Amino acid sequence: MGGRKVRRAGVDPSRDREGAENTPLANARGSEPAYEATECDPPFPEPVVLPLEDVLDLHPFAPHEVRSVVEEYLSQCCAAGLTVVRLIHGKGMGVQRESIRALLARLPFVRAVHDAPPEAGGWGATVVTLQPNLANPDRNG
Repeated sequence: MGGRKVRRAGVDPSRDREGAENTPLANARGSEPAYEATECDPPFPEPVVLPLEDVLDLHPFAPHEVRSVVEEYLSQCCAAGLTVVRLIHGKGMGVQRESIRALLARLPFVRAVHDAPPEAGGWGATVVTLQPNLANPDRNG
């Protein structure tokens, strides 16, 4: 399937993590102001295009981006007619899993949620069953 644009959570690059303005730093030549990059700065100025597939590995995304990425990705999958998507969040302490499941519980186009089978990640992945006709109400006319 073709790629769709999925917006990653944006961060104002002129502000730091606590919301304070970043101040210009002198560059090596001293003629142009430069800004110190923070870990919250988005790595890409434009939305990242992800191919719509039945599996999304969430490891490459920063924790603060995961919920918005999952919501947009599943919405796009649903609109494209995919009915089952596996989200790989990892096992860890279960924080990411619980955060994702709380989000999924409130999405109207999510019909069912369960752990993946052991060979597909077990409790380190969540299988989501989608109800495609609810993703985009404008298409239901």
